[in-house]
Amino acid sequence: MTSSEPSGSRADLGLELARLLGAATAGPVAKNLGISTVGQMLHQFPRRYLARGELTDLDQLPINEDVTIMARVVELNTRYMQTRKGTITDVVITDNSGRPSGLRISFFNGYKAQKELRPGTLAMFSGHVNLYGGSKSLTNPGYVLLADDELAEHEVELQAAKPVPIYPATAKFPSWKTEKVIEALLPALDLEKIPDPVPAAYAAREKLMPLADAYDQIHRPDTMEDFPRAQKRFRYQEALALQTSLAQRRHVTVQQDATGREAVPGALLDAFDARLPYELTAGQRDIGNLIAAEVSTAHPMHRLLQGEVGSGKTVVALRAMLQVVDAGGQAAFLAPTEVLAAQHLQSISALLGTLGQGPLLGGPHATTVTLLTGSMPAAARKKSLLAAASGEAGIVIGTHALLSDNVQFADLGLIVVDEQHRFGVEQRDALRSKAAKPPHLLVMTATPIPRTVAMTVFGDLEVSELAELPAGRAPITTHVAPLAEHPSWEGRVWARSREEVDAGHQVYVVCPKIGDGDSLVEPIETQGPGGDSRPMAAVLDVVAYLRTVPVLAGTRIEALHGRLESAAKQGTMADFAAGDVDVLVSTTVIEVGVDVHNATLMVILDADRFGMSQLHQLRGRVGRGGHPGTCLLVTSLEPGHPSRRRLAAVAATIDGFVLAREDLELRREGDILGARQSGGSTGLRMLSVLRDEALIERARADATEIVEADPLLERHPALKLEIESYVNEENEAFLERG
Repeated sequence: MTSSEPSGSRADLGLELARLLGAATAGPVAKNLGISTVGQMLHQFPRRYLARGELTDLDQLPINEDVTIMARVVELNTRYMQTRKGTITDVVITDNSGRPSGLRISFFNGYKAQKELRPGTLAMFSGHVNLYGGSKSLTNPGYVLLADDELAEHEVELQAAKPVPIYPATAKFPSWKTEKVIEALLPALDLEKIPDPVPAAYAAREKLMPLADAYDQIHRPDTMEDFPRAQKRFRYQEALALQTSLAQRRHVTVQQDATGREAVPGALLDAFDARLPYELTAGQRDIGNLIAAEVSTAHPMHRLLQGEVGSGKTVVALRAMLQVVDAGGQAAFLAPTEVLAAQHLQSISALLGTLGQGPLLGGPHATTVTLLTGSMPAAARKKSLLAAASGEAGIVIGTHALLSDNVQFADLGLIVVDEQHRFGVEQRDALRSKAAKPPHLLVMTATPIPRTVAMTVFGDLEVSELAELPAGRAPITTHVAPLAEHPSWEGRVWARSREEVDAGHQVYVVCPKIGDGDSLVEPIETQGPGGDSRPMAAVLDVVAYLRTVPVLAGTRIEALHGRLESAAKQGTMADFAAGDVDVLVSTTVIEVGVDVHNATLMVILDADRFGMSQLHQLRGRVGRGGHPGTCLLVTSLEPGHPSRRRLAAVAATIDGFVLAREDLELRREGDILGARQSGGSTGLRMLSVLRDEALIERARADATEIVEADPLLERHPALKLEIESYVNEENEAFLERG
């Protein structure tokens, strides 16, 4: 601390780090970790801790991730490079597990490593795990010797059995550099004077460690038993800050005035229910009644409806839209792609029949359904704009084109957003602004997520789940086709496709890219390991290839992808729906909403390039017409690769909620929440939305209680400050998805 630093600032978490530690220390931290304040640095918590003698289990290192490990050198060799000047120093390290082979580390021109990393040396290494020749390796990692004279103080800590904190790291800022900054920061702060954001009553109930002790023990634990108590304190503190922020948003929404859209007996909704060719499921009825009640109130409904693939969410949404139309309002249905918008127009029009063709054909209660997309011809677009502005169209289905300034509604009462994760909050608000009063909002996703994730990501929405499948949905069988072990199975995949075509059915073939030199086009959640140079299946190449495959001779094969003109896309989909195309080779434009009952086989090439939820969505395109569906996950990855586990998980269950949980366990949670992972502030500091389910539930209840009594947090200034520092730009990204 500089002599000019006022003593009060020693408890100010918003203070610039450079003011307390100087520019020479703070500069590299800001550059490499994106951290600029005392509070951000103090909350740069260790990811884990190592005890003296507890070497890292090298078998468990994740591929394609940055790691910090403690290990012992067992072998060192230096050789000259054959193609250019210089040397390569290969170091083999061990975790003392007794396994015959250790992890290989390579240093290019590593003269320092040649001198320091002698067999028997204990060191901490920080670097990126790659696959080389089928084995895990590190190349040019940073390292620090744990028995070096210059690190005597560190060695004393180890000898005293003090845990070694392992911090989030980057290539240029390894864990031990963060540790040195923390060691300089803690003595410069007056931890006792930092105000506690957790109200005393909740802290007592949760048996939380005092805040000052928690800061000390999370960064400098005395034993391996000390830091878990500190972690517990910060998990609850984080959950309370996050849930209080969301509770404030819900409170603002509840205070807004909306137009209640009460049901009208004997009108359009009743006529629609009378003509439905099937019974609603119990779940559809229950959630429908709940939505009907909320839409009737004078405060805007904010509800997330998540459901299994094919669970009938569209019918639930349509019934809500018809209730609003009956009450004199309009409904806007926002879809993420033109293909999906056109599909929704087709399916909703089919469900309504003449009831969606205006009073002349459908009677006095009928309405009009119109489509509005960016690529429509000028005359058709003008007609749709007029229908929306005049109120003639009770239901307007569209893409981002609905957000345009020139789109107006006579009385917008309900917004339905399909596949909410494809839209930002600004887009949703742009559509809201077209209503005289805040409209009711129903957002839908067919990508089920665990309830605590929904509470966190969509925390300003009430959550409903539709898990029951309507009658007539045939089972879907999923198989992994591993070409690395069974190259001949590729031929069997196409023979199986021919069998479906000969049986009078149709086939989807999905590829991760279009081709013709493009990069990945449609959004893909989880790709293969970094540096993966395997060529990816491309739509244009696969179409050309399949037309030469003898077993598919005579079949009608067409391509569908996002780069086609809108008319071409819609024409191809219409031909496929009519049965005029046997095999449709596509990118993920058919991921959601596409409903062709005669399609029974889904072939996904390079399936390891897709996320689990995408795979689940894609296979939901088959088995929709009463015919059993089959999904083949084709991969060339070697056995044992981490992505193979994802494919096995998808093949093992058709329950989207089970898969969502498995997906979250296999992925770092921050990825789901939209936060970056290496260094700096992450979306969630300490919380795990799976492990901490009960804690998040308690924090949500506490937050609701606090906000009901003190909406502006005037009596909770420390909690207000915590929220302001926690809800930074990165966290805004996922806080505002709801």
